[in-house]
Amino acid sequence: MLQVRGLTLGARVGGRAVDVLRDLTLAIEPGQVLGLVGESGAGKSMLGRVVAGQLPAGFAVTHGSVTLDGRDLLALPPARRRRLLGRQIAFVPQEPLTALNPVLTIGQTFGEHLMRLGVPRALRRARIQEQLAAVGLPDPQDMLRRYPHQLSGGQCQRVLIAMAFAANPALIVADEPTTALDVVSQTVVLRLLAEQRRARGTAVLLITHDLRLAAHVCDRIAVLYAGDLVEDGPAHDVLRGSRHHYTGALQHAMPDVHGPPRRLPALPGQMPGISELAALSGCRFASRCEARLGACEQAPPALVECGRSHRVRCLAPRDAQTLLDVVEAEVATAAAALPQARADAASAAPLVELRGVGLRYTARRGLLQRKVCIDAVSDVSLQIRPGEFVGIVGESGSGKSSVARLIVDVERPTSGQLLIGGEDAEVAPARVLALRREHLQMVFQDPHSALNPRRTVLRLLTQAYEASHRRERVDRRTRDARAAELLRDVGLPDDALQRYPSQLSGGQKQRVSIGRALCVMPRLLVADEIVSGLDVSVQAQILNLLQGLGRRHGIALLLISHDLSVVRYLCSRVIVMQRGTIVEQGPTDEIFARPQHPYTQLLLASVPSADPALAWPPDMAPG
Repeated sequence: MLQVRGLTLGARVGGRAVDVLRDLTLAIEPGQVLGLVGESGAGKSMLGRVVAGQLPAGFAVTHGSVTLDGRDLLALPPARRRRLLGRQIAFVPQEPLTALNPVLTIGQTFGEHLMRLGVPRALRRARIQEQLAAVGLPDPQDMLRRYPHQLSGGQCQRVLIAMAFAANPALIVADEPTTALDVVSQTVVLRLLAEQRRARGTAVLLITHDLRLAAHVCDRIAVLYAGDLVEDGPAHDVLRGSRHHYTGALQHAMPDVHGPPRRLPALPGQMPGISELAALSGCRFASRCEARLGACEQAPPALVECGRSHRVRCLAPRDAQTLLDVVEAEVATAAAALPQARADAASAAPLVELRGVGLRYTARRGLLQRKVCIDAVSDVSLQIRPGEFVGIVGESGSGKSSVARLIVDVERPTSGQLLIGGEDAEVAPARVLALRREHLQMVFQDPHSALNPRRTVLRLLTQAYEASHRRERVDRRTRDARAAELLRDVGLPDDALQRYPSQLSGGQKQRVSIGRALCVMPRLLVADEIVSGLDVSVQAQILNLLQGLGRRHGIALLLISHDLSVVRYLCSRVIVMQRGTIVEQGPTDEIFARPQHPYTQLLLASVPSADPALAWPPDMAPG
């Protein structure tokens, strides 16, 4: 189906030629799912863009070939290549909110796509509703009238996936298609991928940072690091018997919902940026590898067979048993001690308290534009105390983000009482505003739209200093020193300070957003899906950073997340929301071990197991 042979993708940086992708050879058979795994900046999305013909300016293939059903895609004229897109090759991008036209309704956007595919006008509406229903979107007819900003991030992603399936393509390039989805919707979408490939022989190139998810969904896994293919093989073999030290580090950095608590180690150092690749003549992972040899930095290691259809690029491959031994040694360390560190704050007055709070929207629906009331939040009561880490989980549209928006004053409650620092937001609005300004910071779900594209990273990180009540107290030297400190805390390279958001990957943008929120050391950090776009090694670094801040400074955290394993690792208490109401709340370990509500049980059952031998979902075993 798809053959990538000896592919090298080049760019020029500072007048020097750089191989961004280096001598990649991969193959995907009809009906097969190939998982492309690695950290942000590894080259996963760039390979997807080569296949889809969407390379950014300044990049060009310098060697190798990419063939689809025997046709060399790189040799096709641009017009013929474009005709394949959307028909033979479908592309699902990583950032759904920026991929959909904000001035067109979902029906108009989808209709334009079907028009390009040649679907008759009379059949388009029914076809759109059929595709939207297939990806689990509620009320497809109503969805046609909505604009992208009226949908959640997960709903926008499902619209894009529905559009990709509309043409029954031979190949789907899916770039992080489930990053913005909750675990239930993720199950629906991946089951749909499985059904599509079984019914039509569709091949899927699945780009993801979630190695555990890839092991359950994919037939094969290829691991990239800094443009090099370092390991590939059958999915089960790569997860259970990984031989490259980088693959093992990614596995060890993944938190688990079901296993015993353990510390998450983060890889030392950073993946080299494009400007650094030209100076690396040997193994590009050598500077971060504890098992490196002198020869590793001299020349790139060869890709050698280490099992049946299992290859590794390493001079000193690791023993598969090593990972199991290390995991056992880390069990019940930092994570087990975390609730005790916060126990002293249990009797303190709440930083934030919601008492029977409701949030109601009004909208116009139908041909007669009737006024309809929608309860985004209904009768929600919760407390967040100093130093307490609280997680809110639930599907997209369950009201999680609405609760966060109420706390930070993006929305005003339509009923109930909201208290900040013991002050009623309605009775003392000026006092509450001052408390919010000093003690609350928020990290938003979509870093692309949250960062000013005209500001450098340095100015973004220290943006809080520009508030009128701080401007005169912070000089440039203090600001620059704080920016450099934040840069190290969130794991970005030193040369990132003068970059702009457009020069960063999705994961790097999110790290900037987190650093900006931490600039003035708030008492409460409201975090909306802060690690959903990060690879697992950087995720471990951020989670451990938040743990340390909580212990050292007593910072409280309200974490909104689709990832139950992250909530289990980080939060001492969890709140489960469904359709705007709280259905269950209590200590995280207790609820995850013995969930009482059927909806909580459904969420936990939807999380992929750490054991790839256990089919997930039950009817989705590869093949």
